[in-house]
Amino acid sequence: MASPAPPAPGGDQNHAGASRVNPAGRLFGRSRELATIDRLFGAAVVRGTALMLSGEAGVGKSALLDAAALRASERGFRVLRVAGSQFEESVSFSALNQVLQPLAEEIPALPVRQTETLQAVRGLAEGQPTELLAVANAVHVLLSRAATESSPLALIIDDVAWLDRPSGAILGTVARYIRTGSIALLAASRTGDESFLSSTGTPTHEVQPLDDESAHALVTEQFPAMAARVRRRLVAEARGNPLALLELPVTLNDAQQTERGTLPTVLPLTERLKRIFSARVDALPDATRQLLLLAVLDGSGDLHVLRQARGGPDGLAELGPAERAGLVQVDALTGRLVFRHPLTRSAVMDLSTSAERRWGHLALAGEFPEGSERRARHLANAAVGPDDRVAALLHEVAYSTLRRGDAVGAVTTLLRASELSSKGTAKGRRLAEAACLGANITGDLRNVQALLDHAGRADPVGTDSLAAAAAAASQLLNGEGDVDTAHRLLVGAIESRDLPGGGDDNILGEALNTLLLVCFFGGRPELWHPFDSAVTRFRMGSSDPLLPVLRGAFGDPAHAALSVLNGLDELIAGLHQETDPTRIIRTAVSAAYVDRLPGCRSALRRVVDDGRNGGAITLAIEGLFLLANDAYTSGQWDELLEATDEGLGWCATYNYRLLACSGQFLRGLLAAARGDSDTAREVADRLISWGNPRGLGVLRVYASHVRALSALGSADFEAAYRLLSVVGTPGRLPAHVPHALWLLLDFTEAAARTGRHVEAAAHVEAVRKTDIPSISPRLAMLTDAAEAMATPGFIDHDLFQAAIATPDAERWPFDWARICLAYGERLRRAKAGGAARVHLDAALRTFERLGAAPWSARAANELRASGIPVTAVVIGVDLHSPLTPQERQIARLAATGLTNKQIAAQLFLSPRTVAAHLRGAFRKLSVTSRAGLRDALTGLSQPPPPPAPEDSAPPPP
Repeated sequence: MASPAPPAPGGDQNHAGASRVNPAGRLFGRSRELATIDRLFGAAVVRGTALMLSGEAGVGKSALLDAAALRASERGFRVLRVAGSQFEESVSFSALNQVLQPLAEEIPALPVRQTETLQAVRGLAEGQPTELLAVANAVHVLLSRAATESSPLALIIDDVAWLDRPSGAILGTVARYIRTGSIALLAASRTGDESFLSSTGTPTHEVQPLDDESAHALVTEQFPAMAARVRRRLVAEARGNPLALLELPVTLNDAQQTERGTLPTVLPLTERLKRIFSARVDALPDATRQLLLLAVLDGSGDLHVLRQARGGPDGLAELGPAERAGLVQVDALTGRLVFRHPLTRSAVMDLSTSAERRWGHLALAGEFPEGSERRARHLANAAVGPDDRVAALLHEVAYSTLRRGDAVGAVTTLLRASELSSKGTAKGRRLAEAACLGANITGDLRNVQALLDHAGRADPVGTDSLAAAAAAASQLLNGEGDVDTAHRLLVGAIESRDLPGGGDDNILGEALNTLLLVCFFGGRPELWHPFDSAVTRFRMGSSDPLLPVLRGAFGDPAHAALSVLNGLDELIAGLHQETDPTRIIRTAVSAAYVDRLPGCRSALRRVVDDGRNGGAITLAIEGLFLLANDAYTSGQWDELLEATDEGLGWCATYNYRLLACSGQFLRGLLAAARGDSDTAREVADRLISWGNPRGLGVLRVYASHVRALSALGSADFEAAYRLLSVVGTPGRLPAHVPHALWLLLDFTEAAARTGRHVEAAAHVEAVRKTDIPSISPRLAMLTDAAEAMATPGFIDHDLFQAAIATPDAERWPFDWARICLAYGERLRRAKAGGAARVHLDAALRTFERLGAAPWSARAANELRASGIPVTAVVIGVDLHSPLTPQERQIARLAATGLTNKQIAAQLFLSPRTVAAHLRGAFRKLSVTSRAGLRDALTGLSQPPPPPAPEDSAPPPP
């Protein structure tokens, strides 16, 4: 962004930071003000006009004047700048001379008396200026001559309340008679200040603070490395004041700006902000400032608490001076004390001593019962050195904060508890717990190693603690570690634990959840045995069903989901009341493979919004990918791209490389479905190259799925079967491979279309045997379709029609369209052209809506083969040629690079028949190879002949 002109001396104090103007003169969130200024300049060309900008200190008035000067200059105005200064307020004509100096060469052209008057004002002639009215007349004549319709004049005045009295009086006279010239007068002053324009009838525009969106944009542009949570806090404290938005970060070090350090309870002010917000606080009586300090430290605005802490029924008497000064007010609706601007709180804190703050916290602590969170926090803030009793209280508070859904607050509280711990064991334990919650919930993975290092120095013996193991395992999985090392680390720490109690329940839950993810991403059944033993040993499902539900529905849904579905459905039904984002995410993870994500959507969006607003980033990333998962199956593919874009951006920022694999897989799957084979291949290769050295077996499954779907779209069924057969043995659903449920239709179609009907039937039988269709209507639909595909020799109309008629089948459009395509293909092969066209047309329309290009091509090709003319999907034109429909269809496919075998599989023909048709096409088009087909086909323009009879090729064996 381009920098504006330098500020005039004594201008509004927000100038240095808030006046970020780009080449077009645009300010953040100031379109309304700039439109008003543009209207002012537009009117001034014909008839002079004036406008006063008013607003609180630091709101951006000087920035608007800078932008106005630039815009006026671009419109051909001659711009004069004036700025009042409190240091020159007593110097007569100091402000007026800022007007006269740029016009010095034009003064001698005035009548002699007026020239002498103005030269005397400038101090360049002997004698003193006559009365102010004569000076005002001379100035008005000078400005009128300087302003013409071809070159109007813009007089821009900042801080008018600080103009010296004679200058103000003269410029006030100019403002009264401004309509007689092509002059635009634009001035600015703080709200409530009296000025020379107050009695001139000049209209006033109140400059409002920035809205939240503009405030976030301003801070993001100036401090791009600042973490979202910190930015959110700053925006809330500044309340739209641009100066505050740009000055408050100056008081924070790099660690605090990037969340590596804890933010203070009340943000400190810079010297510039102190001059604005501290002056009125400093003028209050001492008793009033003490009462305001209690209000800041309490934070609730509860007048009863303040009265008791101050000492009885008359404790609020000292509020009067602060209310009269406009610093605080009692809200009429809530009856609570409210600071008119959050930075007034910072000013109160800055003007207090550390002894006064300790006194305030102790006074407030006495108003809350033993064991309460607020008492513990006040005692912690009053503590000077280590205090194990207070540290223990804070430790409990941290986990109650976590249960309320504030994981960020829980981590901050644990860090403060560690600071108050005098014993190395307790300090190390609390640091390790903060690292654990940070790695798994809040998005502090970058800080994990530092916290673990600090914990190790405080308690070298406790480096293998449960919390440390869970944190280290997350770091290993996202870094250069491997599944087996993370698994050994976690299992060893869990097995060394005694039966838990208190806060240990939370850390044990985090450790077991981390172990569950290690087992899932490892993709090997033997990894699950220690997990199951630990769940049984600690009876983790006795009071809370979430972990067993997660184990059954996510860990091994093919074999264990049915036993936990009732519990999962109850958890999903209660999500609208759930406030803990950790439980929301883990419930949604349980729902992912059993088609229950739609019931989690609104709760997941809350988690994502919390992350955007500075909450738990790790959970928000998972929430985005779960929403993307749901978007894939429900056909909202553009939403998938948006969600994964945001999630992968966060993964890159916070170094969550393992979490990123889920988002990459979904993008690869979508690329495969839409025919972007290069992207699909790139994603699959990346998953393999990153996952193999780390033992992440599930990434191989992800890669096989992406590659197989790409192969199926291009009718390369042999390649698809080869890729999918490594996931499991035909006729047996592997344990602890939940992704097998996503591959049910893919595997069966690939097997059936390559003549492996025995394998296809065995796979369907295994699915029926485990009662997978009972898990969800979608899986029942896919099972019916898979069995119909696996049936050789005849068309099982009942199964196909049952699948297509599944209630609410439109919720899964891609799956449904694939079934329609498969049914239509078989009907077309059986010469039931009319029936085939209904299903093929439905499939084509759905694929086109989704943008599934290779599947659209398959459906369109089938329709053409049935005698229905369809615009070519692959080549993009209709073919008008002497070729038969079958020759046209095969020629188009061959022009895309498909082999005879692939074309045969797609069209249910033999490779020999395909070769014969290609020879005929080559002869008629006068080409000798596939390389010449595309140009020859594109150049044809004659209308197509009537459909020719199709070859009666036998069905594949």
